[in-house]
Amino acid sequence: MNYYSYYHSPIGRLTIVSSLENITHLFLDIDQFDAYCRDHKVKESNDHHPLVEAKKQLHEYFYEGRKDFTISFEFKGTNFQCKVWNELKNIPYGESCSYQDVAEKIGHSRAVRAIGQANKANKLPIFIPCHRVIGKNKKLTGYAGNKNDIKAELLTLESIVFKK
Repeated sequence: MNYYSYYHSPIGRLTIVSSLENITHLFLDIDQFDAYCRDHKVKESNDHHPLVEAKKQLHEYFYEGRKDFTISFEFKGTNFQCKVWNELKNIPYGESCSYQDVAEKIGHSRAVRAIGQANKANKLPIFIPCHRVIGKNKKLTGYAGNKNDIKAELLTLESIVFKK
């Protein structure tokens, strides 16, 4: 059984999903969550500990300057995707890097497009900060499909310079 709860943030309503012990998903829009619910059994909970803690840390991120998340995550993907996601967690708050930078750091310098696809497959945006990956020229590139407006808001929150 998985649990979910909503968090009303400055970028819109977020839906957080957890297993018994770990956060597994963060949905930026309700359509993605609805699609998830067609294939997974979920129960709403406002007192399930991982969800309560995730909402607390999101609130601190948006309103109090939290820079790191310390909640437990559970993510599934290919070995390559997991390598990318683990590298994304190393990008400090307030800093950005390019897709090329990530590719080089994980030892796959020619896999720039694959980095973009791994970012798109990230089920834990914000917690695993794929929004901090921007074009080499500091331009915004795709975020969660077509949500560059959200990416811009997150980068602005963290005072990261970018070009539209």
